[in-house]
Amino acid sequence: MKSVTILSAATLFALSATAAFAQGAATRVEQYKDWGAYVFNDPQRGKMCFAVSQPKTTAPSGVNRDPIYFFVTTRPREGVREEVNVITGYPYKEGSKTTIQVGSDNFTLYTSGDGAWLENAAEEARLVNAMRRGATMTVKGTSRRGTVTTDTYSLSGITAATRRASDECK
Repeated sequence: MKSVTILSAATLFALSATAAFAQGAATRVEQYKDWGAYVFNDPQRGKMCFAVSQPKTTAPSGVNRDPIYFFVTTRPREGVREEVNVITGYPYKEGSKTTIQVGSDNFTLYTSGDGAWLENAAEEARLVNAMRRGATMTVKGTSRRGTVTTDTYSLSGITAATRRASDECK
């Protein structure tokens, strides 16, 4: 039951943050190179602050996808600091895992709908620190149709954007 609750909470966040971001309800505080720092006040969940970016490259090219986002989020009311979430722009294959590679560091994420979260929440800080040290990050996933995608993100600006997002939610 606990994993269902965690999954539901993570899915609710992804939906509210993504919708807020996509609809322009989130306020951009600052753009730091390839990453932006945003604030959103959710009536039910309180203030959320996040750094967000989109991939520089996606493969295979020509695949029909909704917008793709990578979030690092802080939600003080829920005691969440720098939670990682990927919105991939397509429904994941049920039961599939997504992987993130930053330099020589690798991470596994579980999937639900079009979102992915770290399997081991204790690795959030390790991933965010790897992102701050790295230059690029690769996210690989499998769509419901079986298409394997590779999204490559620039990490230029991630340190400033995540710190600003955290500062906005103190």
